[in-house]
Amino acid sequence: MSGEANSLPPLREVIARHGIAALKSLGQNFLFDLNLTARIAREAGPLAGCSVVEIGAGPGGLTRALLASEAVRVAAVECDERSLAALAELAEAYPGRLDIVAGDALTLDPRDLVPAPRRIVANLPYNIGTALILRWLPAITDYESLTLMLQKEVAARLVAKPRSKDYGRLSVIVQWLTIPRLLFDVPPRAFVPPPKVTSTVVQLTPRAEPLAPCRMQDLERVTAAAFGQRRKMLRGSLRALTPAPEGLLEAAGIDPTARAEELSVEQFCMLARIFGAPVGAMNSG
Repeated sequence: MSGEANSLPPLREVIARHGIAALKSLGQNFLFDLNLTARIAREAGPLAGCSVVEIGAGPGGLTRALLASEAVRVAAVECDERSLAALAELAEAYPGRLDIVAGDALTLDPRDLVPAPRRIVANLPYNIGTALILRWLPAITDYESLTLMLQKEVAARLVAKPRSKDYGRLSVIVQWLTIPRLLFDVPPRAFVPPPKVTSTVVQLTPRAEPLAPCRMQDLERVTAAAFGQRRKMLRGSLRALTPAPEGLLEAAGIDPTARAEELSVEQFCMLARIFGAPVGAMNSG
């Protein structure tokens, strides 16, 4: 498959020819370094026998690396009409392997775009990265993995441990359903235009079963209340959830003077499970 890649014009030439300037409103920062895009594709692999969904393909820098891999099919999602013509050139170079999806990733279900086994590999726009991850998590076991480039601060939150400044609601929910792993940093100078922050490539591997039993909607409500006022003790912050949080905390065996950042993922799951139990269930057996 390297023959097709070698016959493609340089990405800078494609961008100039199609008049594609990065738009801040779309969170665009184009990655020209083909060594980096190839590394991202390798980290997502092995891709043989897999289909890949790429979110925010832009003019196709990472798309080229994914097509040069052994992925069976690549679906490139892009909402910027200016990039669609550049992606169409890639589709011609790799007949039958690239599907171009013109649309907003926040309104699409990646599972509808390619068959299983599937992976998501993407340089996510900074402004919607967290929203997309939360959108994909309920069906996370339908993916082999998610390999994502994010703002470094966001990536740090995915892997953060209790009692750290980065530990929060996103940490709990992501670690409940996946095993997150930081892969490598990407400096601002690798992009055009260079962003003001460092990026990090992270991989989320779905757990076969959630870390502990509870319902997602209950865990979301508990963590939203607990971290919504993270400086408060839980007996205070959880009043947004229930008028008498002391009973909930006692049933979970958690000190009411503890703060949200001190609790493990399993403890949050315990709180969510008790909170979501039918009235009287705690005293029924």
